[in-house]
Amino acid sequence: MTVAHVLGFPRIGRHRELKFALEAFWRGEIGEAELAAVGSRLRRQHWDWQREAGLDCVAVGDFAWYDQVLSTAALLGALPARFGFDARALTLGQYFELARGNAAQPALEMTKWFDTNYHYLVPELDDHTRFDGGIDWFFDEIDEARAHGHTVKPVLLGPLSFLHLAKARRPGLDKLGFAARVVPAYRRILERLVAQGVAWVQLDEPILGLALDPAWAAAFEPVYRELASCGVKLLLASYFGSAAGHADLLKALPVAGVHLDLVCAPQQLDAFLAGWPQHKVLSAGVIDGRNIWAADLSARLAQLEAAHAQLGGQLWIASSCSLLHCPVDLDAEDALDGELHGWLAFARQKLGEVAVLRRALRHGHAAVAPQLAASDAVARRRRISRRIHNLAVKARVAALTAEDACRASPYPLRATAQRAWLKLPLLPTTTVGSFPQTDGIRAARAACRRGELSEADYTAAMQAEIRKAVQRQEALGLDVLVHGEAERNDMVEYFATQLSGFAFTRFGWVQSYGSRCVKPPILFGDVMRPKAMTVAWSRYAQSLTTKPMKGMLTGPVTLLQWSFVRDDQPREQTCLQLALAIRDEVADLEAAGIRVIQIDEPAFREGLPLHRGEWDAYLEWAGRAFRIASCGVADSTQIHTHMCYSEFNDILPAIAALDADVITLETSRSDMELLDAFGSFAYPNGIGPGVYDIHSPRVPPVVEMLRLIGKALAVLPAERLWINPDCGLKTRSWPEAEAALAHMLQAVRAARAALTEGRALPVPGPVATGYGACDRGIVAWP
Repeated sequence: MTVAHVLGFPRIGRHRELKFALEAFWRGEIGEAELAAVGSRLRRQHWDWQREAGLDCVAVGDFAWYDQVLSTAALLGALPARFGFDARALTLGQYFELARGNAAQPALEMTKWFDTNYHYLVPELDDHTRFDGGIDWFFDEIDEARAHGHTVKPVLLGPLSFLHLAKARRPGLDKLGFAARVVPAYRRILERLVAQGVAWVQLDEPILGLALDPAWAAAFEPVYRELASCGVKLLLASYFGSAAGHADLLKALPVAGVHLDLVCAPQQLDAFLAGWPQHKVLSAGVIDGRNIWAADLSARLAQLEAAHAQLGGQLWIASSCSLLHCPVDLDAEDALDGELHGWLAFARQKLGEVAVLRRALRHGHAAVAPQLAASDAVARRRRISRRIHNLAVKARVAALTAEDACRASPYPLRATAQRAWLKLPLLPTTTVGSFPQTDGIRAARAACRRGELSEADYTAAMQAEIRKAVQRQEALGLDVLVHGEAERNDMVEYFATQLSGFAFTRFGWVQSYGSRCVKPPILFGDVMRPKAMTVAWSRYAQSLTTKPMKGMLTGPVTLLQWSFVRDDQPREQTCLQLALAIRDEVADLEAAGIRVIQIDEPAFREGLPLHRGEWDAYLEWAGRAFRIASCGVADSTQIHTHMCYSEFNDILPAIAALDADVITLETSRSDMELLDAFGSFAYPNGIGPGVYDIHSPRVPPVVEMLRLIGKALAVLPAERLWINPDCGLKTRSWPEAEAALAHMLQAVRAARAALTEGRALPVPGPVATGYGACDRGIVAWP
């Protein structure tokens, strides 16, 4: 019988209830029991919605207090020994210390979940890693759902993806070698689920969307042969890419079913239908789990017809991936205009789309004729809507030339011109952009939005915040200042509100990590900048200081990646439209006297396709878009960019080809590991590796930052090295930000003195890091 299901549901709540409860718990305002009650209410609501929509089972185990990968590590008992926690007795407070760090230990490293804007916490593997079992929260949630009368389908990250996504903490340590230890742990979990009465378990193996090393691909057969004997039916789920390269393997694996992402890779279906075993379920992920456009249901049914004719009830209908990446409920949006509202479907609405497709396959199209007619009408209206197309914008993109994507002079000549007027000391210091968004700032913004505060009064309030930020930076002794972005609610939405072609939701929040949520704008049409967006704020900030003030912009690739993007034209074309809008803003900033301009591209690596065969095409157009945005300036104008929480080693030539004068990077959680690659590659321009993690409330000691500066100087020339935090300081409090920056400046002064005097830099130890204690030693300067 054809089954309707989803791979997971958002956990934050329709109105971000989980976010607010977590932050209240961290502040000590509520206790663990109150936090647990919020989680229980959310899970029950989401399970009820799945049943009410007509799904045949509910996803359980997709809930996590911070991150599903961290929760998997805690379930397995695979916690870093450096924290000293007993996995079987792990408290909720300790769980959050793993995610956020504590006074003695930095948090687990965090990086992007494949090519999404979700960040997962990276498990650590070393010679002491154990898989002896841990917390029981997963099993408790199974009992909870069954007690409420739900048919459950537990969801768990698969063993090979868990190991592949983990990080070996010793050079030469073979991650795949842990399979022999992790499989018994998964067996224990599956056997316990059988005892709880579970029939099906979804094991997510998203690494099947990658071009796997042969050894990893070969590991699937023995691992799943062992797990398949546990007495529960396994649904092996791949997503985010095509698994067609592993089609023969997946057909032969002793699992009861396989899930495919047919939104990201619809072409892979034919490879699986050829010779698909009649006894095995094929779960078709045809409802987009990563975007918010309503499905064209007739088109989806046409996509499924051949598979249904061949497989009958062995064909299941599903979302392409977990709905984690979508906002929760479109019904909460009462401010969107009717036309645009009709084009959309959020997570709750996608449950209904899955159920309609299942009903059509079970009972025929006539059974859902009204729903199909409504979907057809929406698709038709969207195609012909006049609000989508702007011929002038399309013509400007078509007129772009190669010269538009090149700086006038090579970097060495530009660097000379920039040094002549900036007159910065060795190891210049700056921050990445934002300063704390205080309760006062948020209250003023909300009051202005409600009409309770005039635009003039709001501007005056934000100018006062900018003035405080400038004064604090000068008191600390930073070299290149920022205005702090008090007036900005979000690094993408702030710009999108001032560009044509975007629309906005009130409650379209999506989890980025932990309690951090973003509200991606909806990029539905051609993009144009009607007027300057940041110039007045930057000009005002520069008037308060004689030090250089950075203009702060979000780059075209990040604006693209962190929006819900139209699907009716190639992403490249949309990105070039965004690039031209940012190019115009850069030109206006330069004309206003802002000669240091940062164009943030934290999503540049995130947009990289999972298959290497598609990399060159993406890197060509994404790099071109950045250069179009940044290259229309004089040699003496210094262009910065910022990237974070991604692996860059394999795309360093493309990053160098962006030709930014300075790139700032997140590197502290990985103990500057990334810089080894930048040093080996001989990255040619300026670089600012972050020396402390801004996502943790922990304030690192001076010696810890000094040690990281020493590691950076071991691989980078001092004349091209900048010192800065990992990222913007928006989520920190002012006391935390000032204390950490004061330590950073002390470390820089010590490093400058050592460089000036030509002596080695003593680094006291041991220093607690994510890699254990650093032995006492000397860092020699290059």
